[in-house]
Amino acid sequence: MSEKKVAVYICKGCDIGKSINVDAIQEAIDEDYDEIEADIWQTHDCLCADEGIELIKKDIGEGANALVVAACSSRFKTTDFLFDGCFTDRVNLREHVVWSHEAGHEDTQMLANDYVAMGIARVGKAEIPEPFSEEINKTILVVGGGHSGMTAALETAKAGYEVVLVEKEDKLGGWRGKFSRVFPTSSPYRELLEPDVNERIEELQGNDKVTIHTSASIEKIAGQPGQFDVTLKTNGSTENFRVGAIIQATGWQPYDANKLGHLGYGKFKNVITNVELEEQFTQGKVTRPSDGKPAKRIAFIQCAGSRDEEHLPYCSAVCCRATLKHSIRIRELDGEAQAFVLYKDIRTPGQFEGFYLRAQEDPGIFFMKGEVEKVEDAGGDNLTVEMTDTLIDEHVKVEADLVVLATGMVPNSADGETIRKYTDSLGIIEKGEEGAQLEMAKTTSEELKSYEGTEILNLDYRQGPDFPVLKYNFPDSHFICFPYETRRTGIYAAGCMRAPNDTDACREDATGAALKAIQCLELAEKGYAVHPRWGDQSWPEFAMQRCTQCKRCTEECPFGTLNEDAKGTPLENPLRCRRCGICLGACPERIVSFKDYAVNIISAMIKAVHVPDEDEEKPRMLGLICENDAYPALDLAGMKRIQHSAFIRFIPVRCLGSVNVVWIADALSKGYDGILLVGCKSGDDYQCHYIRGSELMGTRGENIQEKLKQLALEEERVRVEEISITDGEKLVQIINEFAEQIEEVGMNPFKGF
Repeated sequence: MSEKKVAVYICKGCDIGKSINVDAIQEAIDEDYDEIEADIWQTHDCLCADEGIELIKKDIGEGANALVVAACSSRFKTTDFLFDGCFTDRVNLREHVVWSHEAGHEDTQMLANDYVAMGIARVGKAEIPEPFSEEINKTILVVGGGHSGMTAALETAKAGYEVVLVEKEDKLGGWRGKFSRVFPTSSPYRELLEPDVNERIEELQGNDKVTIHTSASIEKIAGQPGQFDVTLKTNGSTENFRVGAIIQATGWQPYDANKLGHLGYGKFKNVITNVELEEQFTQGKVTRPSDGKPAKRIAFIQCAGSRDEEHLPYCSAVCCRATLKHSIRIRELDGEAQAFVLYKDIRTPGQFEGFYLRAQEDPGIFFMKGEVEKVEDAGGDNLTVEMTDTLIDEHVKVEADLVVLATGMVPNSADGETIRKYTDSLGIIEKGEEGAQLEMAKTTSEELKSYEGTEILNLDYRQGPDFPVLKYNFPDSHFICFPYETRRTGIYAAGCMRAPNDTDACREDATGAALKAIQCLELAEKGYAVHPRWGDQSWPEFAMQRCTQCKRCTEECPFGTLNEDAKGTPLENPLRCRRCGICLGACPERIVSFKDYAVNIISAMIKAVHVPDEDEEKPRMLGLICENDAYPALDLAGMKRIQHSAFIRFIPVRCLGSVNVVWIADALSKGYDGILLVGCKSGDDYQCHYIRGSELMGTRGENIQEKLKQLALEEERVRVEEISITDGEKLVQIINEFAEQIEEVGMNPFKGF
């Protein structure tokens, strides 16, 4: 960037001009703010109007290239103030100043002065990001040739992209190829359908954009989005090729019924699973395994091991419909057969109420609500299912000649038990509520060689060769805002390995994953981030000459952006980066920076604030708030005109995990009386956009407390909070309570030094 010419534009609209003296801001900064200078000062009644934009463009034509736009929140008019060749900082005078503080008050004026000074400090240090630009391969790898994988491959090819489809079996089709009938897919959702697997396989085989490998497995995947290098083993040979993005659609397997001895599996021959029953349908009849005779009274035990903390705590959502399908199919094959559905709850989500009614209308299908207690021998290879009917509160027995266990779905992803043993052996830290996250936090390249997982993707990542194991072993990101995303940038999960789905949902799921993979390629080509900082062209730069190989950045990155060599030196993979800045916050040597977000940039903003002397009795507090939840929550509070303390100055940060302890030290040394850190809520029910940012700030608390001790300051001067985006009123309450707390603690003794 050429020599900077700083221009400040202050809008008078939306009550700003009525609440503060915008003309006095320049005078105050010139008189009271050291090292804060601007070359051009302009005010306008409505900056976002055509006349306001033209005013800015005129100054740009005359050399202005570092712009401070003091108006509304940066979350509004997001594209109006983007100008080529200029770095722009948006100063929020509307929501965070005039809409949330007393009009005409001197403290409100001082707040506006400080925010403008902070904006000038930022544009003075920041540079326009230079996108990471390298050649991008736009082929997409799809792993798994079942319904989801085939759909993802077809949809990607239809969009014009080359696809490599890898399947471990000797043919495509997956589970759908083993079903005799599937759920209805259109109104009135009553009749069973024949699967269309063969047609899909033929369509794939006839598409010249799709390369199919069967009887194949992945030996290794290295690299980053746009540049993934794949080593494939197939039919005894090895093949190497490059792809740009990856969709994992490796499907599911039934829960191990051998663990359900209390329901008679493994003990009685005539207790089978729903999958084993499905296999019988392909033969055109349902028989008893004990003697091969036709089954006439079939009892279905729902939630067999599901919704059970001892087995599968979750509901697979599909099992009830599978039983309805099986019951209807049994009656189609044998009009004299009877089906008894023993259920806790019948769940038919989506459009399947009509399908449920179709089964209820059949006189040979009976529904009984209750808790199954055990399965016993009734003689003659028949069985008795004992249960408590919760509708009539009676203990009942159901005699059947065949019992079918509706077992749940388990993902064909990294084996959870194996990974847990692996992480335990390496002392890897468990994060999140109820085991929401198990991250590979202390691995080395040598340790990874001894890893024994399911060997699906075999990623060359220091954090492990597969997706991280989440609460239920599904590799879904648990993002609220970003479905299909995983914790490995450019690699997307689809179908039943992401979450329990039926075939129709898998089709939608696979299509969504294909679109995300395509989006990733197109953005990677431009050097853009995918999410949450969509369109961000910045990327971390490392001053490696000062690196001490402490491994903090490689251990704490949630996305596997950094590998490391044998000495622990970080090895960059910029296109894996999601620009959260957690590596910046982790580094004790401050060697990590972005062009527009760095330790020195935020420090300059902190130091730009005018801190009154102690005798003025006007405390100053610093608020470092997450841009994804806390900042918009504060905006919402401002829009409701809810007032908060005028003594706190907020700086949005990319993630609470990006906060470097030096910022806290700088603020305390400057004379700030308190520091409030606000991030996203952590845990499984509501998750930080960068997975672990809020949690990391908690683990760094010891460093903060140590810094307070070094400065002989009270622990109460620093407070960490977590909120959701809708908690605007709660955030205001936290701010005001913190202001009262600081008033009780007293002024920072470093004021004036």
